[in-house]
Amino acid sequence: MKHSTTRQTRRGRGPARRIGRSLAFVLPVVLVLSGTLAVTRVNWSGDPSDSVLAASEATSPKASSARAPHEVLRDRLLTELQEEDPGVALTHLQQAVNERPSLADHCATIARALGRAAVKVYGPTRAQSYARPVCDTAFASGVLAAHG
Repeated sequence: MKHSTTRQTRRGRGPARRIGRSLAFVLPVVLVLSGTLAVTRVNWSGDPSDSVLAASEATSPKASSARAPHEVLRDRLLTELQEEDPGVALTHLQQAVNERPSLADHCATIARALGRAAVKVYGPTRAQSYARPVCDTAFASGVLAAHG
């Protein structure tokens, strides 16, 4: 006659087997979720203004001092675009390029980023109404690229 207090058999019904079964169920779920979260944090668009990392760097004073002046300007203008309107951001872009001619090489890139952001905030028709000849037609091409 067997008692419930007899020693464990080799079939493994003890705590090690229960832990193993729990891990066998939980570990794949954790790995899938962590992989999914990692993929969602990657900037697949190639646009640095959409990056989670760029947004977190913008709040760090140490990071902003290490960033290039055109990146700081782009982020500031994108914030202005959301808080005011694209016209204000384009005016400030033109003023910045006039004050610092070294920014002229980046003017078209910044204007295109503003165009894409304007479409996200205002829609394509209203965003296009703010187009002006700052950095040639880069803002308008950014609007077109985001819309089409």
